[in-house]
Amino acid sequence: MPWSNWISEQEQLIRLSFFLGTLTLVAIAETLYPRRRLTVSKAVRWFNNLSLAALNTVVLHLLFPAAAVGMATFAQDSGWGVLNYYQPPFILAVAISVVAMDMVIYLQHVMVHAVPALWRLHMVHHVDPDYDVTTGSRFHPLEIILSMLIKFATIAALGPPAVAVVIFEVLLNTTAMFNHGNLYLPRGLDRVLRWFVVTPDMHRVHHSVIPAETNSNFGFNLPWWDRIFGTYRDQPKTGHTEMTIGIRGFNQPTQISWLPGMLALPFIRNAAGYAIGDRNKDRSGSGD
Repeated sequence: MPWSNWISEQEQLIRLSFFLGTLTLVAIAETLYPRRRLTVSKAVRWFNNLSLAALNTVVLHLLFPAAAVGMATFAQDSGWGVLNYYQPPFILAVAISVVAMDMVIYLQHVMVHAVPALWRLHMVHHVDPDYDVTTGSRFHPLEIILSMLIKFATIAALGPPAVAVVIFEVLLNTTAMFNHGNLYLPRGLDRVLRWFVVTPDMHRVHHSVIPAETNSNFGFNLPWWDRIFGTYRDQPKTGHTEMTIGIRGFNQPTQISWLPGMLALPFIRNAAGYAIGDRNKDRSGSGD
């Protein structure tokens, strides 16, 4: 299909356009309709969070110049993967691919909360003292590399069409910025939307300082996995406007808000009691 070939060829431009467009729209919306009052300098957080996102983009481009789309094309040419073997109709293959890759991202997210060494990397995302659109792109470079390797393995096993990979990458990126937005949505609208997509109120629970809430609502794009696998939590115990964002004991600006500190954080500190199965975990889930 000519249009699918064009989408694959223009992957980087498409992803950049959606990133900038979504960032702009969510930033405007959360300024006009904020859910919470921010607690630290927005300028500092935005500069450093987006600098980390830019660094990750450069690292991925240097290590994996062909990116996930290149892997999908290689798998197709080599006949790798279940979908390349059975060759279902194109539209069905795209739909299966997007849903399956989203489930893998959910499982990967649970994994980085369950394995202590991986949690040390992932906590860079969680120590952000506020919660807004830039939090959705704040990840340690080593976690981003791990995520790409898992994505490559998934593509090799699944054999998705290249266009499905582009669609998934765009959806994941845009919904991650949307559900990390400091956005107020009417309760009724939120109730309807969270059956189809992860909403800001749904995912914000995951950024609570209470470990039982941190280890819930792992979905980024599709909201179904948390309900299916029993990790869904409807609301934070203290409410969205009163809940504390971040990780207990992590409040030094140089470590949690500035780029050098974020890069060094996994190697100098650990957040005991948060990783799933941690013996030091506060099992009461009652908070401080």
